[in-house]
Amino acid sequence: MGLRTLAGMPPALSVQALEKRYDGVQALAGVDLVVEEGELVGLLGPNGAGKSTLVKIACGLVRPTSGAVEICGAPPTSADARRALGYLAELFRFPGWYSADELLSLHQRLAGSDGDRAERAELLRLVGLDEAADRSIDTMSKGMQQRLGIAQALIGSPRLLLLDEPTSALDPAGRRTVRTLLEELRGRGVAVMLNSHLLSEVELVCDRVAIISRGKFVAEGSPEELSHARGVEIETGSGMHSFPDAEREDAPRLVADLVARGESVYEVRILRTSLEESYLEVVEDTQE
Repeated sequence: MGLRTLAGMPPALSVQALEKRYDGVQALAGVDLVVEEGELVGLLGPNGAGKSTLVKIACGLVRPTSGAVEICGAPPTSADARRALGYLAELFRFPGWYSADELLSLHQRLAGSDGDRAERAELLRLVGLDEAADRSIDTMSKGMQQRLGIAQALIGSPRLLLLDEPTSALDPAGRRTVRTLLEELRGRGVAVMLNSHLLSEVELVCDRVAIISRGKFVAEGSPEELSHARGVEIETGSGMHSFPDAEREDAPRLVADLVARGESVYEVRILRTSLEESYLEVVEDTQE
């Protein structure tokens, strides 16, 4: 049974003026966020910023103090929302004596999925575990268990996936498998909100990033939009020439000047801040 591609639906996730207070502590201070179908959004922020609270409210596990959340147009505690949502927690534990196939079969029953062995086989293939269907979980590496967790989150063809640190236990090959999977899900119209501290992974796969600090979103945009220029470097026969205040548009003139001075130019690098650098700048500003 294949994952369904859906169109013409409300946003996969809609968050409006969301607030949550715990005994006087403001965990969320009026946040707004929309995740459209087929969109991969990275949710970033320091510990205690409000990420987990937002995810728990979206899952229907915590009630907000005020504001509204909808999963595919339905309240998060409704049966419709739960059918539309797949979730993988950062800290999870599956029964070690189950095989991968048995675990997915259990979650099919729990989710009320009408899928069968074909759905389980496809999900194991998607996460690169098609050869491990009959292998017991306690013999799997942590990375294999992480990928199995992603497979169980996909049971029932959810329109929205909430993934908490899905690549934290994976080696480079495993992270590439997950990136490929997320790109395939994007093509099928599945929305993903990805919470990760591996900012290099978020930068590679996410369409948009939302940075939360002290219960508020402090920056939002594509990884490219959140970065900024930090100069031009030009390698010549006499060495490296750095122009920290230059931008992309300045590069042809800088090269022409160096050639006019008799330099042989071998490489030009347009420098921009990484997502990690941009994230640290934004978060450190809000912590002051």
